[in-house]
Amino acid sequence: MVDWTVRVQHRGNRGWGLSGVVAIATTTTLLTPAMALALAESVGPAGIDAHRLHAPPYGVTGAKIAIGQVEIGRPSQFGLDKVARSNPPVTVQRVYFLEDPADSNRHVEFHAAAVASVMISQDKARPGVAPNALLYGAAVGPIRGRSGQPDECLASQQVALSNGGDVRAINFSFGEPLSRDPRPNAVLDGNALLTQCVDWSSRIHNVLYVVAGNQGRGGIPIPTDNFNGINVAYSRQVDGRYTKVDFSNLGSEPEAISPRSPAPESNVGARRSISLVAPGHDVDSIGPDGSLRAVSGTSFAAPHVTATVALLQEWGDRQFRSGRQDWSLDSRSAMVTKAVLLNAADKLEDAGDGLRLGMSRTLYDKANQTWIDSDAYRDPAIPLHAELGTGHLNAYRAVLQLDGGQWSPTAPVPVRGWNYSFLESPLPPDLPRQEAAILFQDYVFEQALQGGSYLAATLAWERVVVLNDSNQNDRYDLGETFSDRGLNNLDLYLMRAEDTELSDSVWSSVSEEDSVEHLFFQIPETGRYKLRVVYRQQVNDAIAQPYALAWWGMAAR
Repeated sequence: MVDWTVRVQHRGNRGWGLSGVVAIATTTTLLTPAMALALAESVGPAGIDAHRLHAPPYGVTGAKIAIGQVEIGRPSQFGLDKVARSNPPVTVQRVYFLEDPADSNRHVEFHAAAVASVMISQDKARPGVAPNALLYGAAVGPIRGRSGQPDECLASQQVALSNGGDVRAINFSFGEPLSRDPRPNAVLDGNALLTQCVDWSSRIHNVLYVVAGNQGRGGIPIPTDNFNGINVAYSRQVDGRYTKVDFSNLGSEPEAISPRSPAPESNVGARRSISLVAPGHDVDSIGPDGSLRAVSGTSFAAPHVTATVALLQEWGDRQFRSGRQDWSLDSRSAMVTKAVLLNAADKLEDAGDGLRLGMSRTLYDKANQTWIDSDAYRDPAIPLHAELGTGHLNAYRAVLQLDGGQWSPTAPVPVRGWNYSFLESPLPPDLPRQEAAILFQDYVFEQALQGGSYLAATLAWERVVVLNDSNQNDRYDLGETFSDRGLNNLDLYLMRAEDTELSDSVWSSVSEEDSVEHLFFQIPETGRYKLRVVYRQQVNDAIAQPYALAWWGMAAR
């Protein structure tokens, strides 16, 4: 009998899978039927509220949408692996070992299977977030005594190219320790090979990477210093609802020294690591042989986000096929998906009057404080809360955010919507970088905003990483490297509709280091407002800067 129990290192909540390589933390407990009924709540109203989307009138289950998974091991596949039973509750589309088809009965692992079950379980009592999504999984396999980043990049590329190159999101519930990075005095500056690979693939393959957040006390932080993906912390239930970030999370602050690395395991500079929070404590999961476990960790928060992408993409494709005039295939953009997910996150529970945009919960950090108690609320230069990112994943609100439609700044826009657009380069790249840009686009709200209500707005764009493609085959090959071309600087302002000068803005998000700007601001008085996207500084040599903007406000009564 195969023993699928995860070996757990309880200190810091990290453990090893089959390869002996550090994997992101889980504790496991055998489930009783009563526990299973309760643990299914992570996908329901107490968690991310995805069950509502499975039912009419939405009826989205991820059908025909491809998502991916890269780990040290892989989930089982019926017909390939002996451990996989017939009519399995978790049916993957295809599995690989690196870039090749997987060998039968090799590299199958409980951790990978459990992660897959959160995403696509078809079990009637424990459905996954997107039970009908097409999941492609790749195993990296045992890696001992060296960096696994080249292999992990190769596997990621293989998954990204699956389904005819149409994979919308890839889940990373694993990472690499700084101690094994081959760079001298390695730090989390975004330039580890795997981190560069993630940012390169995100842009080239138009796929959103969702990474289990794991910085801090000797964790496995690479590639949590990416720019183009989403890093996820995990929440636990309080009084039956996922409303508090778990104490076991390893965040980017305060700085902590790893016993395996002399470098602080937090991002270089002021850039924070956590983008979003999702359920991850005592989550129901299914092993390779169909056995049940209760699992905890960032490993199981990330797949809630990855599979939500499948729900969004199914809804978006349906709107495009219906011929909606406020829609285009821009809804498939990884940047749009990122902006939508972050902007729809829960921060403060709405009292029923809409002033808090219909949010379903108040989310608390480890000190029992909310988003508006943080420096991210007070300081325009800090777009993300150190522990909470922009808030807690809410799949239902994310679909509502996307359903607001695509709106161009060429005409007034409704109070909820999104846009994918470009700004032309403000400066030739050889001019001094400190010179300010004057290029901008204004999104003027067609309706007045209600005084006392909140406005949420998120701007996302991408760092440019290029492949040093030595054999010119347009693919990453082992031995090849990447080059960081840098991140252009965009800013986001909330202004009164009649104002023209940035100095008159009501509020802003003006980080100099992030690839995200986010503001959550209480409208001071009822009136007409606008959002202004400003191209502040050109760093790379791109001719035009693409970006995605999502917004959600409340029209005046």
